[in-house]
Amino acid sequence: MTSSISSSDPPGAWARFLRRFAVSAGVLLALVYGFVALVDPWGALPLSLPIERLPVTQNQRFAYPMLARDSSFDSVVIGTSTLRLLDPVQLDALLGGRFANLAMNDSTAWEQMRLLDVFIDAHAAPRQVIIGLDRPWCEAGPLRRLTDRPFPEWIYAPSRWRGYREIFNLYAIEEAGRQVATIAGWARPRYGRAGYANFLPDDSRHDPARAHANLWPPQAPLPPAIPGRQFDFPPHALLAERLQRLPAGMRALLVLPPIHIGSQPPPETAEGQRWAQCKASIIRLAASVPQALLVDFMIPSPITREDAHYWDSLHYRLPVATTVMQALAGAARGEASAEGLYRLPATEAQAFSIFQ
Repeated sequence: MTSSISSSDPPGAWARFLRRFAVSAGVLLALVYGFVALVDPWGALPLSLPIERLPVTQNQRFAYPMLARDSSFDSVVIGTSTLRLLDPVQLDALLGGRFANLAMNDSTAWEQMRLLDVFIDAHAAPRQVIIGLDRPWCEAGPLRRLTDRPFPEWIYAPSRWRGYREIFNLYAIEEAGRQVATIAGWARPRYGRAGYANFLPDDSRHDPARAHANLWPPQAPLPPAIPGRQFDFPPHALLAERLQRLPAGMRALLVLPPIHIGSQPPPETAEGQRWAQCKASIIRLAASVPQALLVDFMIPSPITREDAHYWDSLHYRLPVATTVMQALAGAARGEASAEGLYRLPATEAQAFSIFQ
């Protein structure tokens, strides 16, 4: 077999071949770009096909801004995986509203507030937000903005036209294909229509012995508290700013999740001292905003004392999530917990006995 262009061909033949190749490659690239732009896998572009997109990308930082802008929802859950099991359907019935659960795995306080910004800016009359305040919110020292997971700032920007510069890459092409496959029923979405997904193993696989080992790992004694030591919590400035700009009529339920008692540091330790000061600061913030209510599940309680309720120190089992949502509804009505599942701290002083 001989090549269609040989060394003996006139120079013009090579030029024609290169032109045809360049045109063909350009057409192919334009078609691929057009495919991604029309499918718009993250719902981030101002002009795209009018189709019902689903959250298909594993990294929730890409998938959830689309849901935050969705007018189908007027209420939202913001946080980390400690709130991911709050089912929007149950929240709708217990608290009213139309919830999306946009809690993101291992998210920083800064990432969470960026998502809340998108939700508030996209809704004329948002109804309520549940914000989970766990470990990222009690970090002292410099503000940690990002994790090692990619964060697409362009998807969160007010102007969505910038996205046309950002979508021509292999990741966007892959996710556009995944979006088409999901819409066609050939693949399952990563998360439900409202962002919710049960990310735990089937509850029948719960192993009490393994759970106990996860909850009580061997560890060195914690350093003692240092009298007079003061901690600074940069994430609280973010929280204060967002609470102050809540639209009129929007309620904020600030939730300290029910972390297992084994991870709640004793008050006489440096960690206990830091957490007590963190809680005291959050109490001040909540008290300064009439629309905000702080509900503290991060206490010794019938939930947090029971090893059988947990897979690990942060993640409780699915039936516990229902208990938490029911208790949260009672707290939202101003009711104290008869079972001692949560506290509604009224003063900063209570923060310093919170682990006792």
